[in-house]
Amino acid sequence: MSAAVPGSVASHHYFDRDFDRMAVKLLPSEYYVTAADTVMTTVLGSCVSACLVDRDAGVAGMNHFMLPEDGEPGSIRGEAESMRYGAYAMEVLLRELLRAGARRERLQAKVFGGAAVLAHMTTLNIGDRNADFVLRYLETERITVAAQDLRGPHARRVCLLPHSGKAVVRKLRAQGEVQSVQREEGELLRRLAVANKNTGSCLS
Repeated sequence: MSAAVPGSVASHHYFDRDFDRMAVKLLPSEYYVTAADTVMTTVLGSCVSACLVDRDAGVAGMNHFMLPEDGEPGSIRGEAESMRYGAYAMEVLLRELLRAGARRERLQAKVFGGAAVLAHMTTLNIGDRNADFVLRYLETERITVAAQDLRGPHARRVCLLPHSGKAVVRKLRAQGEVQSVQREEGELLRRLAVANKNTGSCLS
């Protein structure tokens, strides 16, 4: 079985005072799987995060993907770049959970994100497409969705407590937090426009 995808395992560890324990922050295109009681946290705009937990095995994982389309590794894009795509990010997360001792039939999912935080994001439907994709993927894989908080106009901060499987979601409304997410979303759109221009495709 292949090793973890290089450059895509979350590595920003810190002590979270709110939860009084160690935590790891996931950036876009990253994932993390643990058997420790390390809080996993991420901030989502149009991106989606899937949290998968096997409480019997004491294993949990989270990812953060940007787009729903397939991101098969190959000559055009490397594995780390493919992690921005939901199809590949979900495959990697599920694979690493099973490697860590989880059982597919015991996994429960909680999914978050898919917001439209910029006016023209509504037209592009990136958040909606991400939300539709993750629910469809989990249904296909027969993984129970225990909770979801998807779509809407607000960015979110999501925290997953692995041992309990509890997820804490906070909608971001403070101006500084919202502007930070909007800058990231604007950069995402810019990168997508450049990528699609190079490949001759469109964002529709």
